[in-house]
Amino acid sequence: MISVFDLFKIGIGPSSSHTVGPMIAADLFRGRLPRDAVRVRVEIYGSLAWTGRGHATDTAICLGLLGQTPDTIDPDAIPALMAELAASRSIGGGIEFDPAADLILNLTELLPVHTNGMRFRALDAQGGLVAEEIFYSIGGGFVVGAEAEATIPVFTAAHPFHSGAELLEVCARTGLTVAQVQLANEGGLRPLPEIEARLDAIAEAMFACIDRGLRMDGTLPGGMRVRRRAKALHAQLEAGRMANSRAAHEILDWVSLFAIAVNEENAAGGRVVTAPTNGAAGIVPAVMRYARDFCPDWSPERGRDFLLTAAAIGGLIKRRASISGAEVGCQGEVGSAASMAAAGLASLLGANTLQIENAAEIAMEHHLGMTCDPIGGLVQIPCIERNAFGANKAIVAASLALRGDGIHHVSLDAVIETMRQTGADMQTKYKETSLGGLAVNVAAC
Repeated sequence: MISVFDLFKIGIGPSSSHTVGPMIAADLFRGRLPRDAVRVRVEIYGSLAWTGRGHATDTAICLGLLGQTPDTIDPDAIPALMAELAASRSIGGGIEFDPAADLILNLTELLPVHTNGMRFRALDAQGGLVAEEIFYSIGGGFVVGAEAEATIPVFTAAHPFHSGAELLEVCARTGLTVAQVQLANEGGLRPLPEIEARLDAIAEAMFACIDRGLRMDGTLPGGMRVRRRAKALHAQLEAGRMANSRAAHEILDWVSLFAIAVNEENAAGGRVVTAPTNGAAGIVPAVMRYARDFCPDWSPERGRDFLLTAAAIGGLIKRRASISGAEVGCQGEVGSAASMAAAGLASLLGANTLQIENAAEIAMEHHLGMTCDPIGGLVQIPCIERNAFGANKAIVAASLALRGDGIHHVSLDAVIETMRQTGADMQTKYKETSLGGLAVNVAAC
């Protein structure tokens, strides 16, 4: 089973697969360096190489080799850390690492397990190889080794389920809600008070990210000089509160605003929560903020149920298909996040298990085939606006499901399998390489 805290991780932008995962891998390799190592070299492949500069993969690997981790690093300290590394060409402990010479972007080869491959080597004083490890960043900050063994905890679930159909059966047999099933399974890793405290911390981090995004202006890094819009949009909406005539669709603008605020923070390298990835990090927080600010059913307890329900759906998608844009396109990122958010909102609004499964299915179904084609290799266009649309689609999906009785033709399992097959059929250039789609039809600067 996959824990809610593996799907929702506090980290930094701009990408969970290209920033968070590589930083984790580099830190893991640093911790395993043999005593006779005096130099480290790193080679990255596939999507990591093609869009690594724009996604800050190079910076993330450097930071990981310096012993930094995504959940604890201060984003404001990154420029000084990188400047010191450039000057010293050392990661400490007498081990040399020159980013300009020792970090290689391999644009022609792929490693066998996943497109997001990384090869770390340690050399001795004579230049001989003393250690070598291969890691893959498979999406959402998850990292696996050369044989695809997971680096996340394995635990025994109280109520295991491996498909949407099995989840429905477990709920029917036990009388538990989706959130209660996921909560019982989380008990295999940690006690209830810790689970609740950590869920509250995740929600607080999501809301704090929105709030910071609403305060910031200027342009985003990366060369395209994309203007941050959230602050100005927020000012317009706040001014409209006093108007005598307000458009009925204004609520959509608020939801879009919340998502844009998060993804502008992500693009700027700020602190975000993978949900389940950084590229789709705005959808779950935006829908939760909508529930908190506009729905009378909101409470912190129901907020926990939202996250637990979303995690149950996200875990199914990850196990049965993928949440990696580099593997299946943006349908695996924004589509998965919308599916999770729709299920979470439906749960918060009192949906039964069939309606929750229906909400998740509707949201995923209407993201099928979405490509991942970031302009300039940056998680900015179309990623930021795409989160706004995903959040609004999630709310529509939850609303449609709540209007029905849960009976529908296309199952969640069927739509997840369709997403997997569609991703397998999709040309590589549309999978987070910036070699197709908008990335080649729109000038980056």
